[in-house]
Amino acid sequence: MNAQDRITNQRDMTTEPFDTSVHLAHARQQAEARNYDEFFIVDVDSHHYENEASEEIASYVLNDVLRNEILYQGISRKGISTGFGQYQDLGGRLTRYPNRKKEQVPPKPHRDVTLMRRWMDAMGVDVACMFPTPLLNLGLSPRVDLEVELARGYNRWLCERVLSEDSRLKSMLYLPFNDPEACPKIIEEFGDMPGVIGFMVTTTRYKGVYDNAYLRTYRMLEERGLPLGFHTGLGGQEPGLSTAANRFLVLHALGFAWHNMLHLSNWVINGLPERFPNLKVMWIEAGLAWIPFLMQRLDNEYMMRASDAPLLKKKPSEYMRDMYYTSQPMEMVDNARALELTFEMMKADSQLLYSSDYPHWDMDLPSVIHDLPFLEEGAKRDILGGNAAKLFNLEPQYAPWKLERRRQKQQAAQATASGR
Repeated sequence: MNAQDRITNQRDMTTEPFDTSVHLAHARQQAEARNYDEFFIVDVDSHHYENEASEEIASYVLNDVLRNEILYQGISRKGISTGFGQYQDLGGRLTRYPNRKKEQVPPKPHRDVTLMRRWMDAMGVDVACMFPTPLLNLGLSPRVDLEVELARGYNRWLCERVLSEDSRLKSMLYLPFNDPEACPKIIEEFGDMPGVIGFMVTTTRYKGVYDNAYLRTYRMLEERGLPLGFHTGLGGQEPGLSTAANRFLVLHALGFAWHNMLHLSNWVINGLPERFPNLKVMWIEAGLAWIPFLMQRLDNEYMMRASDAPLLKKKPSEYMRDMYYTSQPMEMVDNARALELTFEMMKADSQLLYSSDYPHWDMDLPSVIHDLPFLEEGAKRDILGGNAAKLFNLEPQYAPWKLERRRQKQQAAQATASGR
């Protein structure tokens, strides 16, 4: 194939009609082959692109000036929330990036509901927790008023226009952490709304989680039984990474892990697990390889300088084993024992939650958990859905195709029994 043919072929891939169900056809085959109808699968970290609904979200922003600014600039990595990462789609080779926005959907329900249902059904996911995408960069914005207004507008829009349409869709809503006084108001306003299963802080920010200004927020979440998730991000505005990393690969490998490591370390060493023992904390989208590393580093430092952490009653790694973690992007290393040891060190059977991160380029299918040879069947089911059901108090509800497949299996079993 010559250069011109390659250009033409790539153009065809990005302009032909796109359908999520077709795009994930192999995922659906995989789900059926592995009998996912027998599993309750919860995806605790999936995404939608709220920038595609910028005008809708803007209508929920109360401040007239900021609303007009959002309408003018839009919500994007290049607009109202900035950051590095325009190369995630590999120059258009990941076709769902340019084509997703052109996918045809019926007028009702909301577009995001239809797209979520399509990928969930293809992958065998029953319940999914939705997070924004460009807004994950908003924590680094110096404009605190903008973060507060946009967080409230986005949360209101998501609850009223998306979550209300389908009980299989959930979210941990955005907390505008740069304004500690605004966070309790957000919890008060949205904490009891349908589909809200907790609240989320983006960790690509520099506010210390130990600041006393956040204690009311933590107490409110603890009293209400609502988990607090810390969602990391690319962090292209991190001074060291933005000036020294000249490849997206390096930025992605380090940035996502770094921000969660920073805030988790501060969370533990400043004794917040002792101050809020019943607050359930979750660390999202940093993979797993950093967890054993941080356990060992913090334990080692603590044993030499326990006076720096006077509130702790046990080693940092023991507090970390009480926290929850999402699986994606799970490092599929050549040394299988390394992954197995990681699972053991973090108590994955009870503390790990499956996540796909769909539709992002580094997504994981449920098979990354299901196919692990060192996991018992019960552990697989717990990680794929059981742990999330306990953490978020979810009632099992299944994708329609799973219910139909169960019905067919039951009928076949009854026919076989009656034939005897």
